[in-house]
Amino acid sequence: MNARLLGPLVALSSGLIFGLGLLISGMNNPAKVRAFLDVFAAWDPSLIAVMGSAIPVFALFFYFSKRRKTPFCATAFHEPKLTRIDLRLLAGALLFGIGWGLVGLCPGPALVNLLAFEPGVLIFVLALLAGNRIAHWLVGPVR
Repeated sequence: MNARLLGPLVALSSGLIFGLGLLISGMNNPAKVRAFLDVFAAWDPSLIAVMGSAIPVFALFFYFSKRRKTPFCATAFHEPKLTRIDLRLLAGALLFGIGWGLVGLCPGPALVNLLAFEPGVLIFVLALLAGNRIAHWLVGPVR
């Protein structure tokens, strides 16, 4: 099977595995995420276990991908072009963190939660898309 056909299948299966992982671990539940961020009251450290198990799996696959000349599912590797820590990166990280802390959702779990048809999640995703477009218009695309 060539990369053109395999790529979408791997993307679909990866998304399904990621979404199932979010659902099984409960990381799509904003209350659970906010409980992780609430270190001075009802702290729930289970997010550490989720991230702690995800990082070694990613590191292993990343290590083996770096040893290949070409990827399995694409014609070329897509390396990040921006590698420096600058004001734009820090401002974006700060805004992301504030939004994550206030709502308890980041884009991945929000997309999983869209299937629940909860109005709050729909509003969050629409605001996320609007914020993305506003930032693109005000700051410009990443180059």
